[in-house]
Amino acid sequence: MKKSICIALLICLFTIQTNAQQSKVHINHTAIYVMDIQKTGAFYSNIIGLDTVPEPFHDGKHIWYSTGAHTMLHVIAGATAKKDYYKNQHTCFTVPDFNLFIEKLKQLNWAYEDVAGNKNSITTRVDGVHQIWLQDPDGYWLEINDDKY
Repeated sequence: MKKSICIALLICLFTIQTNAQQSKVHINHTAIYVMDIQKTGAFYSNIIGLDTVPEPFHDGKHIWYSTGAHTMLHVIAGATAKKDYYKNQHTCFTVPDFNLFIEKLKQLNWAYEDVAGNKNSITTRVDGVHQIWLQDPDGYWLEINDDKY
């Protein structure tokens, strides 16, 4: 009797653990469609500072970047025209040294603004996090901040 209860309990615990593991939803990647993959790739590598990861296509039309533990940004070539994007639809990166990042943008003469659109300005959110906004070569909006959580 005790042995069957232990087996039933183990099966129940295994089922609970398996269901919990399967319910962990997370972002795997975000993809952007770009006109000039070399120019956009240089932006994400050299300005944002992302590292590439191997991509399976090897066709010159894809660049994959690591954006965190098990998350990526996929840059895909083939867009035929630049589009207008809303600032509220954006990707946010936290950088290790916010002030150094701004200095890099200034040296490269890369435009940035605060959330209201004031050029070369910084927003301080109500939680104390500093943020700036800029666009990549295809016009996708990025928030850069110094969040430490």
